[in-house]
Amino acid sequence: MLLAGFGIPVLAALNARLGGHIGSPAAAAVILFCVALTAASVVLFVIDPRPIARAVDAPRHLFFAGLFVAFYILSITFVAPTFGVGRAIFFALLGQLLSAAVVDHFGLLGARVEPLSLSRAGGIGLMCVGLWLAQRG
Repeated sequence: MLLAGFGIPVLAALNARLGGHIGSPAAAAVILFCVALTAASVVLFVIDPRPIARAVDAPRHLFFAGLFVAFYILSITFVAPTFGVGRAIFFALLGQLLSAAVVDHFGLLGARVEPLSLSRAGGIGLMCVGLWLAQRG
């Protein structure tokens, strides 16, 4: 997950530059998704393509995850060039910390329940302060 975290600002910077180069952040997002679909498809078919057939029976609300990915990619691609990659990622991380605490506390969407204790809330608060300090000019 640490490597995935390293990749997020790189993704934001690359896609923002692509959007600027071709003159369309939306087109850059479409290209990103085409490359991602190709890569994920290769991994799927190398590992085991059979589970994809079970998606037909999956609850429809589970597919909304794709909309969240699209929203994130479009947002970061539009915002990063003017707002800055660091600031954009700062707010994305802040949103992740806060929403993860709520999802875990209530066990939303089938997540394992992790109550928000005072020490956990304090840790999240310290992480938020650390993010803010890291982004100060």
